[in-house]
Amino acid sequence: MIERANLEIFAETLLELAKKDKNIIVVTSDSRGSGKLTNFGKELPEQIIEVGIAEQNLVGICAGLSAVGKKVFGVSPSSFLTARSLEQIKNDIAYSNHPVTLVGISAGVSYGQLGSTHHSIHDIAVLRAINNIDIIIPADNFETREAIKSAVNYKRPLFIRFGKKPMMNLHTSNHNFKIGHGIKLKSGNDLVIVSTGETVNRAFKACEILEKLNINCTLISMHTIKPFDEDILLNSLPKAKGVLTIEEHSVSGGLGEKCASILSQKNIHLPFKIIGFPDEYMVNGSQNDVLDYYNMSPEKISEIAQKMIK
Repeated sequence: MIERANLEIFAETLLELAKKDKNIIVVTSDSRGSGKLTNFGKELPEQIIEVGIAEQNLVGICAGLSAVGKKVFGVSPSSFLTARSLEQIKNDIAYSNHPVTLVGISAGVSYGQLGSTHHSIHDIAVLRAINNIDIIIPADNFETREAIKSAVNYKRPLFIRFGKKPMMNLHTSNHNFKIGHGIKLKSGNDLVIVSTGETVNRAFKACEILEKLNINCTLISMHTIKPFDEDILLNSLPKAKGVLTIEEHSVSGGLGEKCASILSQKNIHLPFKIIGFPDEYMVNGSQNDVLDYYNMSPEKISEIAQKMIK
């Protein structure tokens, strides 16, 4: 079933929580509309601050508000937030240990035809390298809602990454969300597929294609990249014929390389492949066009999976 965009759920959930807690403050950088926060501004005008196109100032203001006890959400396009203001994230938030939640919107290739200047395929890598900031990338509406609820009283600096497209509902009532713990969406012995964010939807559809070919995969939604859930990965491997990772991010420094590092250091030898963006200036097009071009269509994922287990 197709649900709504994760950004819409983020904004609605945050508004619900902020109505009950005046200490929740949103800071945006000319991104109230794109962050789906227009209603938040109308209903709680004293709990939102607009700094304009000044991402470095945004991070500094978030740190200052956090220092006086506010529960701060800094919302800005991920491509600019994690590049232009990376020094402020490193020093004002992480090093100074302010429990700010930074929200990177329109991440990955959500901006599509605007091209490489607006693509955010570096953000996971750069933030993974900074001590004392955790990283969440929700796959669907359920993970989004639970992530925001968890973030409000989280005691550490946090980065949450969102795309723009409507997402399938992937979870059942048996699933629980906890920061630092991945969620197993499917179980199977043929292949372990690990994905994060919006590409989990594509991986899920690929698993459905493979099931019709009697190929059963374990699918892990690794919604938290840092701290990373090594146990859910390692516990899924005993009968697996390979590991495939999928991410809307560069192949350098993201989910795939993290998984590869774990397997290598544990001396686990299995066929392994990362599906992500290569080290090049990418083609332009819609988000779907770009993802499909770089082998992230459900059909192409299923083809790659079949070759791996053979």
